Amino acid sequence: MASEKKNLAVSNESSRLANSTPDNVKSSQSSTTDRSQEPTAQGSKFWQQARENLQIIAIALAIALLIRAFVAEPRYIPSDSMAPTLAVSDRLVVEKLSYRFHPPAMGEIIVFDPPPQLQIQGYSKNQAFIKRVIGTPGQTVQIQDGTVYLNGTPLEEDYIAAPPDYQMAAVRVPDGQLFVMGDNRNNSNDSHVWGFLPIPNVIGHACFRFWPPSRFGSL
Repeated sequence: MASEKKNLAVSNESSRLANSTPDNVKSSQSSTTDRSQEPTAQGSKFWQQARENLQIIAIALAIALLIRAFVAEPRYIPSDSMAPTLAVSDRLVVEKLSYRFHPPAMGEIIVFDPPPQLQIQGYSKNQAFIKRVIGTPGQTVQIQDGTVYLNGTPLEEDYIAAPPDYQMAAVRVPDGQLFVMGDNRNNSNDSHVWGFLPIPNVIGHACFRFWPPSRFGSL
């Protein structure tokens, strides 16, 4: 009896194998192979996504550096030399494009690298200053009795902290130079102290304050 059951089991298995098609066998093998490759495929997809993210970050960083170098950059105010117009820790946008097409104009607030006469005094070449343009090439600047005169005409300056308490004889601004002053006239290391600013030292035009929110807006 046992022999008959054994023969019957062998016969059934032989019949199942005989009835199996090549497609069924291939499907079974493929299913097994696919399951074994799932971890590898997931790992490959992860590293592909990581590479794409790194490429995006690198491109964004390159664009940010290009914008900072040639278009605009943020700056903060470290002193009160431009008070009350600018307060300590104000954050500004300094745009760099406009001065590629025209020189700074009278009344504009500019950021610049210190000229040689300031570097001699110990200021770093990269220690940027911020002042207001008062005189441009060919103009005459004079300070007398608390008033700044431009080409002999007194300036109306409602933006200064107080009238200057010093005198300065009339000087003519040379070609390629600027005469700059801080709005806090009596607490500003500016052209009345160290002379004229070479135009190539100008970094850009301080045009917009973005911090603090209560003082948000154009300058």
